[in-house]
Amino acid sequence: MLEILDYAFMQRALIAAVLVGITAPAVGIYLVQRRQAIMGDGIGHVALTGVALGFLTGTNPVWTAVVVSALGAVLMELIRWYGKTRGDLALAMLFYGGMAGGVLLINLSPTGSNANLTTYLFGSITTVSREDVTAITFLAAFVVLITLGLRRQLFAVCQDEEFARVTGLPVRTLNLLLAITAAVTVTVAMRVVGLLLVSALMVVPVAAAQQATRGFAMTLALAVAIGIVVTLSGTVYSFYEDVPPGASIVVLAIAVFAAITALAAPLARRRARRAAAAEERCTLPVPGARVSAASASAGAGETDDVLL
Repeated sequence: MLEILDYAFMQRALIAAVLVGITAPAVGIYLVQRRQAIMGDGIGHVALTGVALGFLTGTNPVWTAVVVSALGAVLMELIRWYGKTRGDLALAMLFYGGMAGGVLLINLSPTGSNANLTTYLFGSITTVSREDVTAITFLAAFVVLITLGLRRQLFAVCQDEEFARVTGLPVRTLNLLLAITAAVTVTVAMRVVGLLLVSALMVVPVAAAQQATRGFAMTLALAVAIGIVVTLSGTVYSFYEDVPPGASIVVLAIAVFAAITALAAPLARRRARRAAAAEERCTLPVPGARVSAASASAGAGETDDVLL
């Protein structure tokens, strides 16, 4: 199995896979908490225009995708704040417009083709270049710095925006920063997982970790561990079976989720029964308590008679 390390493209792909396995759940845990699990999918649609723009201008598609997806993420937040009843329609137009713009621009590019577009949609381990690894490493460091360095503030905003605003946190700034971080994460993952499947890697490891852990720190640690395992395993499997890595990674992540859920369900029922039994014991009357209550009542009556 170690012979895959003899190939330079696999070394680059595995490095990128580890970085994706770390960054996607690190951002996804906040999106899941905010019930915005589908946000990564929308950013992926917009990022496709950035990829095509890179081919059209002759620049690295990773960097153009970062810029376009970040702008799209900021626009999504603005729509969420001010869109009100028309917000869903505006977001749908943004998502579909991003996809259509990417297909149009890639066909106008002299160096691009639909085949190039497919590698970004579903991932490709053979196309991860040295420049891509450098860009992904830099962007992943930014994501980790934000998600861990501001974890308390981001957790507070995602948990309850009104409470965070009352405590003096810059809620809108933190929301924008989280949106931009999600956009950067999509760009980091598009080479390995693909733009259409990156949202699953943000959500599924977090959902799996929530089945077995309690508390933010433990959930984040387990989600990142699951992310690293499935990205590495999926990348290796795609090498031997010649299948898109994105599909392999997502299927493995769903399998891990199913396995953890199957194991955690009996434990959860057992904990629930123990909690119910403990609560029942606490509510049982204590024999001495009746006597005390009766005595107290009698004493109170005597006192009332004296006062009267």
